[in-house]
Amino acid sequence: MDAPERPEGHPSAGPTADGRRPAAIVSHVDIIYRVYGAGRAHEVEEDESNLFARLFSRTTPQVGVREVHAVKDASFVAYQGESVGLIGRNGSGKSTLLRAIAGLIPPDRGQIYLDGRAALLGVNAVLMRKLSGARNVMIGGQALGLSKQEVRERFADIVEFSGIGSFIDLPMESYSSGMAARLRFAISTAAVPDILVVDEALGTGDADFRKRAQDRITQIRRDAGTVFMVSHNNNTIKSMCDRALWMEHGHLIMDGPSGEVVDAYAEWVARRRRANRRGGPTPPGQGPA
Repeated sequence: MDAPERPEGHPSAGPTADGRRPAAIVSHVDIIYRVYGAGRAHEVEEDESNLFARLFSRTTPQVGVREVHAVKDASFVAYQGESVGLIGRNGSGKSTLLRAIAGLIPPDRGQIYLDGRAALLGVNAVLMRKLSGARNVMIGGQALGLSKQEVRERFADIVEFSGIGSFIDLPMESYSSGMAARLRFAISTAAVPDILVVDEALGTGDADFRKRAQDRITQIRRDAGTVFMVSHNNNTIKSMCDRALWMEHGHLIMDGPSGEVVDAYAEWVARRRRANRRGGPTPPGQGPA
C-alpha cells in the first residue's frame, strides 16, 4: 500500500475553501530517541591522535548510545471539531507523535503548529501519587487554566464522574490503576481544551465508565475542540473518530476516513499473520510502503 503524498513546504494555516480552520499542522516531523546504555558505543579508532581514548577504554567500558527514529517525516493537517484516531502496531510511533502534539516532546526536525492549547489525557499522565485525589484535582484543574474558584465549582462533578467516591481524600498511591486513570480522565476533561490528546484512556474502567468517557469526548467535539486518540481497539476508532492515521515504523502509511483506514490496517495485519504461519514474509507490494 502506498504512503500518502507528503506536501512540500509548510501547509497553510488559513481556513480552507469550505470554511474549515486548521487546529494542528504537523509538517515533516522527525522524532529521535537516544537510548543510553543500549549496546556498545562506536569503537575508537586506534591511531596516535586518539591514543589516550584508546588506552582509557581498556579499563572503563564505553556507554553505548542507540538512536531510535520513532517518527519519520510525518505531515498532516487536523481541523477544528475533527476527531482523529491513530492506529498501528506497538512501537509504530503513535504515542510519540501524540506526545509531540501535546508539547511534551520537541521534534528533532520539522514543525508542529497548534491553534490553541493542547491537553494530554492518558493512563500514563502524571499526577502526584503522594498527594490526595482532592489535592490533585485542584492542581490539575489549575494546570488546565481554571481558577481555584472554577475548580471548586466543578469539584463535585469531577469526583462523581470519576466514580471514586470517598477515596478522593486518600493519597493516590492507594488507588488501583483503574481508579487513578478514571480520575485523570475526569480532571483532564473538566475544562474543554482546544485540542484534546487521548492516549489509550478509553480502555480503562467498566462499560458504564467507557460509555460516559465517550459521551464526554463527543461533547468536547461539539464544543469545537479537536480530538486526537490512540487506541488498540479498532471499534473504538471507528465509532469515535471520523478520520484515522495509520503508522508503521514511524511512517504515516495512510490517512483517510476511519472506517477505510481501520479496515485496510486490519487486512494488512491478517495478511502478515497468514504469512507468518506459512513461515514466509508478507507478500511483496502488500504491506506498508
